[in-house]
Amino acid sequence: MITIAFVIITCCILTHSRLSLYYAFTGLELWYNNMVPTLLPFMILSGTLIRLGLTEGFVILVYPILNPLFRVRRNVCYVMVMGFLCGFPMGAKCVNDMYVHGKISLREAEWLLSFCNNIGPVYFVSFALPLIGCTRILPCVLGMYGLPLLYGLLLRYTRYRDLGKLPAESIHSLPGEIARGNRSKDAGLFLALDESITSSLQSILMLGGYMILFNLLMLLPHLALGHRPAYVAPLLEITGGLKMLGDSVPFYSLILLPFGGASCIAQTYTCIRDTGLSIGTYVLHKLVLTAFSALYYLLCLRFFFL
Repeated sequence: MITIAFVIITCCILTHSRLSLYYAFTGLELWYNNMVPTLLPFMILSGTLIRLGLTEGFVILVYPILNPLFRVRRNVCYVMVMGFLCGFPMGAKCVNDMYVHGKISLREAEWLLSFCNNIGPVYFVSFALPLIGCTRILPCVLGMYGLPLLYGLLLRYTRYRDLGKLPAESIHSLPGEIARGNRSKDAGLFLALDESITSSLQSILMLGGYMILFNLLMLLPHLALGHRPAYVAPLLEITGGLKMLGDSVPFYSLILLPFGGASCIAQTYTCIRDTGLSIGTYVLHKLVLTAFSALYYLLCLRFFFL
């Protein structure tokens, strides 16, 4: 079945080369102009902090605010801050890095992944909202980031109410990662920075590859429908899809942003594939958040907030 699908895609690319080039170039352009400058610096910074063991100090200002609500350790709080401030897929990457370096437990990683891997605020406010023609920023920001925070709080005291009772031995690293983490810390700033840059470049290149691939896959519904697949496109790749939709259906765009599309799911799987975390559970949480977002924006429309 997979072989047949690849054959069909290859034939479509060969027979419609100009259209396939357009979609592939769109993915490359969006990655280079929007993703690299907004994500790469944060990836390098976060990776360096983790390797030097400075994450607990980094969140010293926000920890007194978050801890009374969530009752979690400082390393867990660090992932929350980076996941919300730096944007997708930094949430998943931070979860992976903190887990494999022995900073958080698998249980904590599962909880964090359920609500911390979101579209970044810089991307959301400076790219997404102007693109869809939304002028009321505050209700949209509350929907985009307030709902995941409330969802994480709900999970913390229901399904993950045992997080505060985890024994120290439940926090461990994957084989070989402890040694690498200690080596980076002992060797100092420059080795940690070097390793962080290498890892971050690999991650950002992988993100670009997925953006190009899933934008290219828009070729298939385009050929099937006979026109640009505006409504299908965000389900494949959110950035290219939003650009295609423009300001035509802002409500539809807003409820799809928390989900992120198939490209975001594939990128998240790449980040967590060696940790034992479930991509199926992650998708389920994203669907729940998408449903909550739809309800929230419907209420906003009902009371004229948007």
